[in-house]
Amino acid sequence: MPAFRILVADDHDVVRQGVRALLQTRPGWEVCGEAATGGEAVEKTEKLRPDIVILDIAMPELNGLEAARLIRKARPEVQILVLTMYESEDLVRELLKVGVRGYVLKTDAGSDLIAATEALSQGKTFLTSGALQGVLKGYLASTTSAEAETPWSRLSGRERETLQLLAEGKTNKEIAFRLGVSIKTVEKHRARIMSKLGLHSISELVRYAIRNKIITP
Repeated sequence: MPAFRILVADDHDVVRQGVRALLQTRPGWEVCGEAATGGEAVEKTEKLRPDIVILDIAMPELNGLEAARLIRKARPEVQILVLTMYESEDLVRELLKVGVRGYVLKTDAGSDLIAATEALSQGKTFLTSGALQGVLKGYLASTTSAEAETPWSRLSGRERETLQLLAEGKTNKEIAFRLGVSIKTVEKHRARIMSKLGLHSISELVRYAIRNKIITP
């Protein structure tokens, strides 16, 4: 049988090495590649065609949520497992919306990562226990989709990418080059982001990005 191929994306070398070592204890599983940024994860998914991508959330250039969205759009057959230090009901709901079917806390990786990867390989969903309870609680508490909507969900995919790059300190020119658009387009994205989120300065935008785990301080 062909090897079960896994791509590991995390901006910390030691985490990638630890995940690789853990996964490769399973016969028939192969870590076919690693990525240190969200953008690199998207590119390597296209190039290497893994069966599963294991993603961190807070990564440079493109966070795990947006990387997952782009991967699912380009390669819907690829399963995605988020491995993160953040436990957030809102984050889990947003990940489920884009098609992520696995969510494991890094503190639980030793006990849950193999089981989660195995579950996704069989087309099943695996959520760490705390995340599962939070999602169920939030679902039962919400009566309409509008009530469950978050400010982040009101942004378009390109606006989310722009927000992260702005929060990382990139200039409009740098963002335009990175996204392949004009500076004028970046300025329009920036204005819409500020309006939709009710923000008035870059410092407020940075605080929003840190609070919502889009970047790390």
